[in-house]
Amino acid sequence: MHSTQNERINQITSSTLIIGVDIAKFKHVARAQDFRGVELGKPITFENNREGFEVFVSWFQEISTAQEFHDIIVGMEPTGHYWLNLAHFLKEKQVKYGVVNPLHVKKSKELDDNSPTKNDMKDAKVIAQLVKDGRYAVPNLPHGIYAELREAMKIREHLTTDLCVVQARVHNWLDRYFPEFLTVFKDWECKSAIQMLNLHLLPHELIHVPDTTLLQHLREAAKRGLGLGRIICLKAAASRSVGIREGSELAKMELKLLLTQYEWFQNKLEELGAKLDELLMQIPNVQLLLAIKGIGRDTIAGFLAEVGDISQYRHPKQITKLAGLNLKTNSSGTHIGQTKITKRGRKRLRALLFRVMMPLVAKNAAFRALHEYYTKRQVNPLKKMQSLIALCNKLIRVFFGILTKGHEFSEEKMMQDIPRFAELPQAA
Repeated sequence: MHSTQNERINQITSSTLIIGVDIAKFKHVARAQDFRGVELGKPITFENNREGFEVFVSWFQEISTAQEFHDIIVGMEPTGHYWLNLAHFLKEKQVKYGVVNPLHVKKSKELDDNSPTKNDMKDAKVIAQLVKDGRYAVPNLPHGIYAELREAMKIREHLTTDLCVVQARVHNWLDRYFPEFLTVFKDWECKSAIQMLNLHLLPHELIHVPDTTLLQHLREAAKRGLGLGRIICLKAAASRSVGIREGSELAKMELKLLLTQYEWFQNKLEELGAKLDELLMQIPNVQLLLAIKGIGRDTIAGFLAEVGDISQYRHPKQITKLAGLNLKTNSSGTHIGQTKITKRGRKRLRALLFRVMMPLVAKNAAFRALHEYYTKRQVNPLKKMQSLIALCNKLIRVFFGILTKGHEFSEEKMMQDIPRFAELPQAA
């Protein structure tokens, strides 16, 4: 799957038909050429549906037969998500395909005519030229368990985002209609607080409900730790509440709707969590990853959803590049610029690795010691952010080694990478 540019160039021979496709939402444009860049046949416009794809395949197969080509490769610009249907279709037809960087298309389109003009016909030719030069990549289209994992993590992200919106709206409701509620309950999401909110009563209505009725209702959710004293405090807070009383009927309806949405999102996240557990158990060596202190199920699921089948990679540096954590320099002559990460590739993978690194440094002794070494060593000490990026790359190597070789993670073995720890057994 992953190859060098030389390997990609060597795949383009005199018997290779190169197709460039400019992707759009409704209609795509394709142009064909040989390995020298000589255009073949007439450009074609085809629709983004099965009938259009069949017309496209017939078009380039006709050219291939007429010109006696043995290989075909289709290059396309990954515009949004509209390229995915064509990519999967070509995969089913066992046709080679690749994607070019949209930035490369933008910067190289003036090479032929020295004009910044942009249109679909021109872009399709530029894409074909980039493929001819080996400036393309074979996309990682997940399949099987990994496709399910990617979809599951996408659903989880959407559910979590929507849940946060509902949580904020409940806080907004409390600030308007019962701002004193959180002086009695520290967190409105605890069982007892939600049980009281499920009465859908405003403060001026709550004070007229008998204490025994409120206590009985509260005990349905929390049988221990809550007594009559909490009810008395709640009614005292309600009696001096400055909450809004106008529009009370629709305000109660709003609260009921928000609590229903909150419960629904929580249930769906639990269902999704069970499905993630089921999927992860089907992947070899996942249990070894779960044994690492500071690493949880969602981290592993997110990593595998973005990376896919680990056997497709020859070296962990390929995953580092996929995450955009590889380094770039800006230097010329005697000037040495600042070194930064490229931030190219899958930003979700990069964000996931960085988010997990903070608790990992706090909970895992090996990563904490390595972080301390990177930031406090006498020669070339790193800033804290630089150290965290370096540890993200370290975590990629750890994951890669465990998933490919099945070794157990050892904090002691990892700490041997730190010079001062490596000397301890010798001194002993």
